Amino acid sequence: MQSANRPIKKIHFIGICGTAMGSVAAMLQDQGYEVTGSDEKVYPPMSTFLEQKGIRLLEGFKPENLDSHPDLIVVGNAISRGNAELEQALDQRFYYLSLPETLKQFFLRFSHNLVVSGTHGKTTTTSLLAWLFQDAGLQPSYMIGGVPLNLGQGCARQSGPHWILEGDEYDTSFFDKRSKFLHYLPELVIINNIEFDHADIYKNLDEIKLSFKRLVDIVPRNGMVLLNADNPHAVAVTRQTRAQLLEIGFSENAALRITGLRTDEKGSHFSLLGHSFTLPLYGRHNVHNAAMAAVAAHNYGISLDQIARSFLSFQGVKRRLEVRAEIRGITIVDDFGHHPTALTETIGALRQRYPGRRLWALFEPRSNTTRRAIFQKELPEALALADAVMMTQIARADQLAEDDRLDPARVIADITRTGREAYYVENADEIAAKLPGLLRTGDVVGVFSNGSFGGLIDKLVARLNA
Repeated sequence: MQSANRPIKKIHFIGICGTAMGSVAAMLQDQGYEVTGSDEKVYPPMSTFLEQKGIRLLEGFKPENLDSHPDLIVVGNAISRGNAELEQALDQRFYYLSLPETLKQFFLRFSHNLVVSGTHGKTTTTSLLAWLFQDAGLQPSYMIGGVPLNLGQGCARQSGPHWILEGDEYDTSFFDKRSKFLHYLPELVIINNIEFDHADIYKNLDEIKLSFKRLVDIVPRNGMVLLNADNPHAVAVTRQTRAQLLEIGFSENAALRITGLRTDEKGSHFSLLGHSFTLPLYGRHNVHNAAMAAVAAHNYGISLDQIARSFLSFQGVKRRLEVRAEIRGITIVDDFGHHPTALTETIGALRQRYPGRRLWALFEPRSNTTRRAIFQKELPEALALADAVMMTQIARADQLAEDDRLDPARVIADITRTGREAYYVENADEIAAKLPGLLRTGDVVGVFSNGSFGGLIDKLVARLNA
C-alpha cells in the first residue's frame, strides 16, 4: 500500500482507543506496519490490548506526537477541528484517511463484503451472521458495534474470504459527511428497517432515505440486497437496484415469508425457506433479525440444517437484553434501546420472556435524537408498555435550545395518565436510592440507555445486595 508519493510504512491513529479504531490499528500492526496512536483517555482494556500488540500509545493530543512523520494518519470520527494534533497534521499536509476509508483501502478491496444496515437491529443481525459463518467453519472477518457473546470481541480479521460488517448510517469523519457504510464495498446488503434517527446530522427522514439509496446504488449487478418487506421506507429505497432483490418479512407481500412464530421457554420458533428454526432470543424483531441472517448465510452456501444448529447455540450480544443480575427474585436486564420503536420491541420481548411478571423500564434520554423533542409523543407511548417507569433528565441539556429539548416531566405525566406508575428523577443516583424500596420479588427491571447510565446497574446491584 502506498500514498501518492511514497510507500506506507508508518501509520498513526488520532483517537486510537475507540473500539473500532483500536481493532483496525491492531490488524495493521499484525500486517507488519509500524503503528502508533494517541488519545485523551488511554486506559485498560484497550490500552492493554494495544500495548500487547506492540503499538506505542501517546497520552493526549499534541503536535509533537507527529514528529515521527507518519506516512498515513487515521483520523477518528470523534476528532474535530481544533484538536491540536489534527491541526498539526493539516498544517504539515500529512496524508490522512478516515477509519472507514482505511478499512476499505487495506482490507475490503480484496474480500467478499456483507454489510448489515438499518435503524434498528444492526448489531444483533451482524452478530448472528458472523456466528453462522464462524460456526460453519468459514473463518469470517467481522466488525460489529457490540460484543457477540459467542465471539468474545466485536472485530477480528480471520483467514476466510468474507468480511461481515455492521453498516452505520452515521457520518464518516469531520471531513466526510457521507455515511460510513458507503465505504464498505458491499457485495450483499441487508436493510433491516429505516426510520428517523441521528437528529444531529439528518434534518428529516428523506435525508436518511437518500443515504440508504446511495448504499443500494453501489451494490454490483451480481450482488444482492435483502430488505425488510414490512418496512415501506426500506422498500422505497431499493426500487431502482440493479442487484438481485429479496424481500423478507411477516407480511403476505414478502417473497420469503416468516411464518409459524411462537414462543416458549426455549425461545422463539419460526419457519422460513421451508425449514423450522428455534432461536434462543425473544421478540418479533429478533426473529426478523435472524431471518435476514439466515437468508444471507444460505446465499453463501451454508445449509439450512447448519443454520438451525448455529441458531441454537447463539448466546446473544452484550447490552442487548442482557441479564446482568438476579437478586432475591428480581431480574435486572441491560439494553441499548434508545429509540421509541426499539423500546416498543424490546419491552414486548421482555413480556414474552417473563410472562406475568411486573416490568420496570428505566430510561435515560441520552442519544442525539431522544434528547430532542422529536419523539415527545412516541416515547411515552413506548415506555407505557411497561408496568412502571423511571426516567432521568436529558443528557447534556445545556447543548440544546430550550424549545428543542425533550421534556421528560411531560413524558412522565403522559405515562401517569395511562394509569401506569411513573417517576421523573434527576439522575442514576436518585434511581438507585429510590427504586429498591419500590421493588418486590418477581419484578423485572429493564435498563435502557445508549451509554453507561451513570453506572446505574452496578449501583442497583450494590443496593439490592445490601
